Amino acid sequence: MQKVRLTLAVLAISLMVSLTSVLAQDGTIVDVASSNEDFSTLVDLVVAADLAETLSGEGPFTVFAPTNAAFAELPEEVVSLLTSDTDLLTSVLTYHVLGAEVPASDVATGNVATVQGGEIAIEVSGSGAVTIDGVSVVTTDIEASNGIIHVIDAVLVPEVDLPEPDVFSVAGGIN
Repeated sequence: MQKVRLTLAVLAISLMVSLTSVLAQDGTIVDVASSNEDFSTLVDLVVAADLAETLSGEGPFTVFAPTNAAFAELPEEVVSLLTSDTDLLTSVLTYHVLGAEVPASDVATGNVATVQGGEIAIEVSGSGAVTIDGVSVVTTDIEASNGIIHVIDAVLVPEVDLPEPDVFSVAGGIN
């Protein structure tokens, strides 16, 4: 009988350790993105735009997260403009965020409002491939405690008023 109790106690402790480990990995969207090196540029920009606290809030959120490679494709003039204009940076980053949790299984073709206030165009092909404003979704359903992350392969750009010259046009767009 004592051996059974000891076995049950060991199982209970193992389960608690496993559960604690899982919960420790399941942080907010900012925590999850911060733990993935592929999102270091996005996280740096979220911090620079003072959005880390917001995206660590209750949510729920859906974030279409560009990778470091997506940000590396931006022309230097665009990066310079984004990093020097916090309002523009905030507008671009919040254009990647929905104010609801939308898993891949719920995604449908249509226009959806972003936290920024604009709308993104979602297209689901017959094969199930998804694009957001023409940008491919490459990984879906990275879960966080306050929402979900879908990885995209380019940076989305809302319609914004830009100082002259329009570097987004000069650069040929950034999608």
